[in-house]
This record gives sequence, structure tokens and C-alpha cells, in this order.
Amino acid sequence: MSKSSGPPVDTSQDDGGALNYRPSDRFWPYADVSEEPSSDELARLDPNLRKILLGDSADRPFSVTLVFPVFEGPHCERAVELARASTEYRSTGTGLALRHRARFVPSQALDLRTLFELVGPVESCEVLIDDRPVPYARELWLPLFWFLIR
Repeated sequence: MSKSSGPPVDTSQDDGGALNYRPSDRFWPYADVSEEPSSDELARLDPNLRKILLGDSADRPFSVTLVFPVFEGPHCERAVELARASTEYRSTGTGLALRHRARFVPSQALDLRTLFELVGPVESCEVLIDDRPVPYARELWLPLFWFLIR
């Protein structure tokens, strides 16, 4: 049997009799991790996780979020413009992994419908209700949200 290679071990013992372990630098890829998360990282937190970790008890208004990638066609530029006009907009990733995320509140129902008409046919477009994926979001929740259009 061959011995498995693990982190180097300092065989000296501390005062309590336990062995001292010294991890190799190759096992620590995040040498300069900041102690505090950035505002972008906090914005990406799941609402339940945000509530648990940060005690965030702010009641946010009901919202519908559209998440869509860059897509081919004449409507992509207009879709990004409409997304940026939403209550909360952010883009993540780069290149082919770029995703646009636009959150709409009830007073923006018409803007949401206009954007959805452009990005709804895109295969990887996601519809989130209160920042969560829910069943029948496209088929049920979006039409209910559009009843708010005056």
C-alpha cells in the first residue's frame, strides 16, 4: 500500500501534545480574500440567506425578475436598455456567460411585459418571483402581474 500524500506535517508537538499541521500553499488558492463581502456579493445573496446572515428583515415589495443572456438578433440592444431601466439591474459573467438580471415591481408591469416580449423567446430566459424560481412563473405569475397594467 502506498501512502497518500497530504499536507506537510510538522511533527513537533505543542504544549498540549497535539501535532502541529502546516498546510501547503498549493491548497490555499484564495490568499487575498477580503474579510467583508462586497456590495455586489451581498446583492447576489439569496433572500433567505440574506435574512439569516444579515438579519435583513426589510419587507421588499413583490417583484418579478427576468434573467437572460446576450442573444442574437436586433432586439438584444433594446432588451438591455429596458433591463437597465428596471428597479434593480445587474449583469454577471463575461462573454458567452454574460447574464442580465432585471427586477421589476408592480408599478413597472408594462415595462416588464415589453421586456418579456423581447427576451421571452430566448431559450435560457428565466422568470423569478421575488428572486426565486417558482413553478409556472411564465404561465401563471407573469399574466397575473400584467393585470396591474392600467
